[in-house]
Amino acid sequence: MVLVLAGICLVCSALLGTVYAVTKAPIEASELAKVNAAIASVTPAFDNVPSEDVRAVEGGQIYTARNQDGEPVGYAIKVSTSGFGGILQMMVGFTPDGTIYNTSVISHAETPGLGAKIVDENCAPRAQVKGKNPATNNIAVRKDNGEIDAITASTITSRAFLKGVNAAYEVFKNNCMDHGQE
Repeated sequence: MVLVLAGICLVCSALLGTVYAVTKAPIEASELAKVNAAIASVTPAFDNVPSEDVRAVEGGQIYTARNQDGEPVGYAIKVSTSGFGGILQMMVGFTPDGTIYNTSVISHAETPGLGAKIVDENCAPRAQVKGKNPATNNIAVRKDNGEIDAITASTITSRAFLKGVNAAYEVFKNNCMDHGQE
């Protein structure tokens, strides 16, 4: 019986390893495509491949979008924050002066029909942060004396999203603004 059980475990392990090896590259390509789509949606038009111009820093990852002369036209900052249902992973795009160009929610575990509305580009928090500069605007929900409306019945998700926007701005401010580190 021990030999049969060991044989079954060996066959199952081999099958699992084979499936992993076969699916690893397509999964990585899919994740890269998702990141590239998020970068393209949150930054002004660019001429480079920002996913190849990435820096991991404390608090997130910075993707620099550059024009044909190599000058930065924007920065996409990837951050994670905790929402109502779990981790909210997002990308926030900034122009070189710190103005929010756009946002993208890469993944979330929010409640369908409520917090999951955060993926809609036209939902209140996402639509209202566009064009604002966190240095001069209070990027928080109105319940917290901020300038941004929360998603109806989903204040926790809205707060988490705005916390992520502010975290991305801190990464931008500490690593991209006036530091000569483009």
